[in-house]
Amino acid sequence: VVARILTYVINTMKFPTRTTNQRKKYLTMKFATAFLLAAPAVAFAPGATLPRSSSLQMSSEASTESKAFAKLPASVKPGVVTGAALVDLLNHAKEAGFAIPGVNVVGSGSINSCIEAAKIYGGPIMVTFSKGGGQFIAGKAADNTDDAASIAGCVAAAKHVREVAALYNVPVVLHTDHCQKAWLPWMDGLLAANQEYYEANGEPLFSSHMLDLSEEPLEENIAICKEYMEKFAKIDILLEFELGVTGGEEDGVDNTDIDSARLYTQPEEVFYAYEQLSEVPNAAFTCAASFGNVHGVYAPGNVELKPVILHNTQEYISEKLGGDDKKPMNFVFHGGSGSSVDDIQYAIEAGVIKMNIDTDTQWAFWDGIRAYEAKHHDYLQGQIGNPEGDDKPNKKYYDPRMALRAGEEAMAARLCKAAEDLKCVDVLN
Repeated sequence: VVARILTYVINTMKFPTRTTNQRKKYLTMKFATAFLLAAPAVAFAPGATLPRSSSLQMSSEASTESKAFAKLPASVKPGVVTGAALVDLLNHAKEAGFAIPGVNVVGSGSINSCIEAAKIYGGPIMVTFSKGGGQFIAGKAADNTDDAASIAGCVAAAKHVREVAALYNVPVVLHTDHCQKAWLPWMDGLLAANQEYYEANGEPLFSSHMLDLSEEPLEENIAICKEYMEKFAKIDILLEFELGVTGGEEDGVDNTDIDSARLYTQPEEVFYAYEQLSEVPNAAFTCAASFGNVHGVYAPGNVELKPVILHNTQEYISEKLGGDDKKPMNFVFHGGSGSSVDDIQYAIEAGVIKMNIDTDTQWAFWDGIRAYEAKHHDYLQGQIGNPEGDDKPNKKYYDPRMALRAGEEAMAARLCKAAEDLKCVDVLN
């Protein structure tokens, strides 16, 4: 290997630059390229052990970097986290016993709430866009033929997050939510945007995408996921896939009348998916396995969560693989709003590294606006005139930023509570 590296560098060393610093950069580039040519490619999956010679062993190489966060892997930096750094972050979360809040957003206000909350509670955050959320961000009057507005809204918002995330000095994961089979053209549009961004910047625009093909037969579900995993892996995108069905209704996906048996995923199904996806070189994935999850908030007793399913599944896969890893799969928890803290933390013990939150944060944002209106009601009945005088202006009260900021603050506060439940507080430094 060393001989091949030296031969490559010597044969191509033409020093087209003049200054010492330029020559140093040129040599660095040559040695890096030579190393990539010499080192073999190898696949990686959650929990996999990589050969020391692997060109994909970015996690080990990152250990020599200066750390941005004392408690996180060195590869994880402030701003949007992708590729090997994302895998490092999720594996670390599983080992350390915390889960990342995954929050659906619909505009800059809810985006601000997410990243502000992460700064306050001292942990990572996953900013999540849905197909409908993307359309809303683009504007409901925008032409959505062939999902154009849904794609454009998600892409625009992702670029917005990239511009501001590092200013908060927290790690941010850019993710998209449920994409069922009929919505794959939306995913294809996002994939094209990722490819374009990757070619220009060396990393994808988004960190990860979810495919929800749980309504399809298992073999078809995983076959399509594997097809997309092959595309994702080439540009360092992580895949989240769903097995079983999350009950309830969320953003156009209505499973309120689903057979309750489909709310509980079987270990054999998860292992089948794990095996199939692990065959893809450079594969990285997480599994949304159903254990009674339901979108929305319901009266106590209406939802029966069984996190023990996740524990049993990890044990089953570990035995099948025959290795030392007792939790080889990275799980995600859908339908987390309204769940008990005990159920949440028992699921984390089974390898849940992210929990979706939408219903509770929607209510929190609205409740902040509602409280603002109630507090300043008498100043919001006209442009002029309030309890201080009939000629007194009210502009500073009805400025849209005032009510929206109240919503942002209330949503951020709710996310800080969620982070406590997920043991995601003070996990950076």
